Amino acid sequence: MIMNKQEFLTYAGLQTQTLEHWLEQRWLIPDQTGVGANFSDMDVARARLIGNLQTDLGVNDEGVDIILHLLDQLHGLRRVLDKMHKDL
Repeated sequence: MIMNKQEFLTYAGLQTQTLEHWLEQRWLIPDQTGVGANFSDMDVARARLIGNLQTDLGVNDEGVDIILHLLDQLHGLRRVLDKMHKDL
């Protein structure tokens, strides 16, 4: 599902200020259109993960950076392995 900023804030349970900080940190990178940002279900899932890391686990901004970077690498490697497997 594609949603605008206001819909995303509702689905993710975020305040505007929190979202702005996360966008500045580049923890979320929505698709940009002429009308504004478009968020996806994956963005909602990522926002909930970030919220859980910070709220439930007490991870600071630097820790969130590292965790998200490692998760992005892991998912990238999985895509490469899937592609290699399909090419066999």
